[in-house]
Amino acid sequence: MAEETEHRTILLGMPAYNEARSVGQVIEKAQGFVDEILVYDDGSTDDTSKSATDAGATVIRGNRNRGYGYAIKTLFQLAKMKDADVLVIIDADGQHNPEEIPSLLEPILNGGYDIVIGSRFSKGKHGVKMPNYRSIGIRTITKFTNAASYKTITDAQSGFRAYSARALSMLSPSENGMSISTEILVKAKDKDLAITEVPITTNYSVIKPSTQHPFSHGISVLVKVLHFISLKHPLVFYGLTGIILLGLAAFYANNAIDLYSSTQYISTNLILLSVGLSVVGITLISTAVILYSIINLIKGRIKDI
Repeated sequence: MAEETEHRTILLGMPAYNEARSVGQVIEKAQGFVDEILVYDDGSTDDTSKSATDAGATVIRGNRNRGYGYAIKTLFQLAKMKDADVLVIIDADGQHNPEEIPSLLEPILNGGYDIVIGSRFSKGKHGVKMPNYRSIGIRTITKFTNAASYKTITDAQSGFRAYSARALSMLSPSENGMSISTEILVKAKDKDLAITEVPITTNYSVIKPSTQHPFSHGISVLVKVLHFISLKHPLVFYGLTGIILLGLAAFYANNAIDLYSSTQYISTNLILLSVGLSVVGITLISTAVILYSIINLIKGRIKDI
């Protein structure tokens, strides 16, 4: 008698905010690929919850809009409570094609990976062309994210992802905004989780492709990425910057001395600039040393535990 294959529970999580027009269609297309669909309605003011419920999803409704990151954190917690073997995250606005869910599941179920990202920049599939401004912004954020996490990731901001039970158990993201996508990658790298990407198609002709202005979204995420980098590599981020500023301070101080030697003129501007750069440089170097010591102390305690 052939051995029965163990069934593994696949959950689909959908963060949604005012997506009544599209959420039902996404749910209907996804139902054949997962065991249960969880929709977190992040305080929508339209009929998102009703549309999702009518389509067959389990809906958790927030009493106010808390942000994309809060929705992801809630879906993570629900997946853990339900002992999910895999949690797939997909946007509710129709940008992603639910029929590509098996492509994200395959590397986890049969390849041993912990996280799979549906990349809009991997070769192999084509969808509606991404607007240039969005492509440039995402690629820029991804380059900075690479410095703090995985070097080979091509789409750090993709909302179409899959997480294994191991990844869910080891990751505890804290961001409430869009920067949670980067935070997860940084923490996954620290936990040495195996990650890969698969190509996906994306539909940018949907009526409401984003609830945030692309520029403000990009700037806020980039600031958070720089914050993650500063904590991960404080000696480089703060220390190197401090050394460069001290070098500039020495340069301007030398110019002030040369000017005085040749003309007997005291340049107050050069002196003040040199002193100011020196103060900032020393402060940054001190910050780098302190942060490096604290971070390594915390890491040491965690290992001891």
